[in-house]
Amino acid sequence: MIQIENLTKRYGSFTAVDDITFEARPGRVVGFLGPNGAGKSTAMRMMTGLTPPTSGSATILGRPYRDLPNPGRHVGVMLDAAAQHPGRTGREVLRLASLQMGVPKSRVDEMLDLVGLTDDESCRRVRNYSLGMRQRLGLAGALMGDPEVLILDEPANGLDPQGIHWMRGLLRGLADEGRTVLLSSHLLSEVEIVADELVMIGRGRIVAQGTKGELLAPRGTRVVSVDDTALQLALADAGLTVQAFDGFLVVEADPAVVGRLALDARVALVELGAHGAAGLEQMFLELTAADSRSVRDAALASSAA
Repeated sequence: MIQIENLTKRYGSFTAVDDITFEARPGRVVGFLGPNGAGKSTAMRMMTGLTPPTSGSATILGRPYRDLPNPGRHVGVMLDAAAQHPGRTGREVLRLASLQMGVPKSRVDEMLDLVGLTDDESCRRVRNYSLGMRQRLGLAGALMGDPEVLILDEPANGLDPQGIHWMRGLLRGLADEGRTVLLSSHLLSEVEIVADELVMIGRGRIVAQGTKGELLAPRGTRVVSVDDTALQLALADAGLTVQAFDGFLVVEADPAVVGRLALDARVALVELGAHGAAGLEQMFLELTAADSRSVRDAALASSAA
């Protein structure tokens, strides 16, 4: 189990992670999502003892990561698959991990077989690995100690569609065995398939969290019209709560009510349906729109300077 309580990390005046609280329980896959620069990797580094928090706490199996005896036997971590010695072979990387953790040598062959690296591939230097092969090797290392908890940052990065399908089945199977899986990924469709719970972060703060069913359930009505300004006024005049997003409105009312009011206002509709049914990608874009704009504006300002 992973417990995060009021976890915060500041670098001078910049707050990378801002007072986040959530937990990941055994038997569950938790998708940890957010745009680039939202604070996901910093939070995971604090969970695994690589970055000290400014305040708050992160515990795994009831203890800070650094206090766990032989932590690789309890927590499997893959934060950067590229952080492997390029001059060693894949087999040497795993053999060193097995020695460090005190697991049998036979575990190396078991893990190579599990992640689909052949004997020939395991004897190549890591510098000659593709990104997908490095990902598989990194996952083999994370699983070497047969851990109860997995913390994985972009584990499917570089995998082909077949590899992504394999990864999905592996993570689901590990959770079904009673392990805790915390998964960060930008492949939203894959997270939507495999995750039980979602934690979404933007600008260092949690903007949404809960079970997948709760977060992706229909929430009001999504509507697009030829004149959203006029429609928004008509809906507001009828006492409905309306949120305006880039290119559409979200209304706290049934689609039938919204359609009738649009007809009365003589505003033609282009799209009308239950909001939230579009899935994780749509929710992600809506909740992190401001975060994405701030990153883009900062990049434009930097290039103009």
